[in-house]
Amino acid sequence: MAPPANVTQLLQAWTQGDKQALEQPAPLVHQELHRLAMRYMRGERSGHTLQATALVNEAYLRLIAWKDVQWQNRAHFFGVAAQMMRRILVDYARSHGSAKGGAGQKQVSLDEAAIVSKDEVSSLIAIDEALRHLAAADPRKAQIVELRFFGGMTVEETAEVLKLSSITVLRDWNFAKCWLLREINKEDSI
Repeated sequence: MAPPANVTQLLQAWTQGDKQALEQPAPLVHQELHRLAMRYMRGERSGHTLQATALVNEAYLRLIAWKDVQWQNRAHFFGVAAQMMRRILVDYARSHGSAKGGAGQKQVSLDEAAIVSKDEVSSLIAIDEALRHLAAADPRKAQIVELRFFGGMTVEETAEVLKLSSITVLRDWNFAKCWLLREINKEDSI
């Protein structure tokens, strides 16, 4: 994969209207997008009709359709791509009749959910709903969860994207994990 600076420069050129710049980052970012998609697909049931390549393609098509995005850097792009993939999978799970509110789901921690088993599609939906509540209460903490958990970014990459200190990201990340777990447990007890 190309160095982060090259991807950042290409994304910024694309944002400024250079149509050829759109073609150049595609092969450069495909491997990283595919890695993210594989991470998500590990959590899906075996025989899932949506494959990692289809997830990458759908996310990429949605990303290039955005006209007014000002890509800050490589980390920003991949954070948004990860969020897009999460939304695609949640929408897919909801459209295929998954249990609402996590009914019958096995309880997992937020860290464990990165490697969920085949029967935990409802966990993804429960985490998504809890994350929506967090975003309403504290948008910055929700962004940190998006980038760290769904985007697979490091504390440092997240700090760079959000223009925060690493210690602030770490503190907010720890708080958000506890908050989300409480929300998910609250839904399970209903």
